[in-house]
Amino acid sequence: MNKRRIIAIIVAFIITIAASAMWTASTIEREGDPDANVLEDSGSEAGTSDMDSNQPKKGGGNKVVKVLAAPFKAFGRLFGGGSDKNKVKRMTEQDAERFTSAGVERINYGDRDRNSTVSGSANEHLQAGKEHLVAGRFSEAITELSTAVSLDPKLTEAHNLLGVAYNQKGFGDRAKESFERAVKNDPEDAETLNNLGFALYQNGNYRAAVDRLKRAVKLAPTDERILNNLGLALCRLGKFDDAYKSFARATGPLTGSLNMAKMLERFAREDDAIKYYEMARQIDPDNAIALRRLADLYQRVGRTAESEAVRAVIASSQHANAVSSGR
Repeated sequence: MNKRRIIAIIVAFIITIAASAMWTASTIEREGDPDANVLEDSGSEAGTSDMDSNQPKKGGGNKVVKVLAAPFKAFGRLFGGGSDKNKVKRMTEQDAERFTSAGVERINYGDRDRNSTVSGSANEHLQAGKEHLVAGRFSEAITELSTAVSLDPKLTEAHNLLGVAYNQKGFGDRAKESFERAVKNDPEDAETLNNLGFALYQNGNYRAAVDRLKRAVKLAPTDERILNNLGLALCRLGKFDDAYKSFARATGPLTGSLNMAKMLERFAREDDAIKYYEMARQIDPDNAIALRRLADLYQRVGRTAESEAVRAVIASSQHANAVSSGR
């Protein structure tokens, strides 16, 4: 009997931690740009392009996996575990200098006399860098990709991926420099323009970001990530109508309205946010996100009757769902 009681207590403890983890899923281990995270929460792509769309994003990842893993990580921290050997760490200037040198001596590209201590071609180091990047080994990726661009400064892909790796390590200025070199080598590549535009956006250079992202949109007019990044940059410039158009082009009017409303909430512009949540509700009257946010925002701005009316709609919908499921 005592053994069963102990097991029951342990199970209850695990369930409690799991419930807490799920309750705070939107804030657990969030990496990357906060604005981009807001869009990604609604299933929209934003931020820096990785090697290709099939690769999992290190910063975003699978939220379900993170939520399910959270209780076990909590146990590790509780009992003194929680090794951080796989955790992304910020680089120091010393790290950056070490990665930049990457064991390669200066190369004379005029006569192709390469006095290098590194074996292997630029493409071989590029491939090795890709493998490290996919596996989340960003320090190793930086070393390999730095070597690749030292051996071949015209290798656009290596510059681009080096920027991605620097960005993952929290070295925004170096990421921007790498993206700039990639764009200089290939000014008509939409992905590198997107990455440079987003790096400029993260650095607060919103006008330059909009310029690069608009150029990227012309090259890839249906690319969701680029359009969403352009929308984010336009938001920061206060060009909300243009931002909405970009969000809507990226994901359609419904998700575009929701994304625009969420951004306006971030800027504490409740009345403007309400307008876009109302637009979303016109498209989908039963949209749960729009209804919940409208109920809260109406209450916040003093439109109490409208808030109560929306809450009544939510309660009615919940009752109908309960009846239909036989509860």
